[in-house]
Amino acid sequence: MSRRGSRTGDSRHYYDWLEFAAEDLHCADMLLDRRQCPAAAGFHCQQAIEKALKAFVLYRTGSHVDGHNITWLCRQAGRYDETFLSWLDKTPALNRLYIETRYPADMPVQLDFDWLRQVYYTAEEIYDSVCGTVYAGADAEED
Repeated sequence: MSRRGSRTGDSRHYYDWLEFAAEDLHCADMLLDRRQCPAAAGFHCQQAIEKALKAFVLYRTGSHVDGHNITWLCRQAGRYDETFLSWLDKTPALNRLYIETRYPADMPVQLDFDWLRQVYYTAEEIYDSVCGTVYAGADAEED
């Protein structure tokens, strides 16, 4: 059975994705503050970005997108808001945080806490941008 065929349980509610993204941000922040587990902190940052971008695309289209490639997700979000295209230059490094922070690699990604803190700020910026758009739109719908 293909992966896509087996993934029927993902939430179709953008706010669920944002809730999980917020938890990833919180975990990353705690690990970075303690300067512990750099790989886990990097992975949580990547996950926060991925989930926030998926939330935005879901909000704009009503359709869930699959995949973990931050570059591709930024481009999808950029179809609806060009702000997301401003992060494209950072996405190759962010993509490396998905696999290489969880599995041993012949050429492991070098994780420095100062760099990871910058990654965290990028994740927070993307998350805040999505929340600003989504919740401003939700407020407008209520009026």
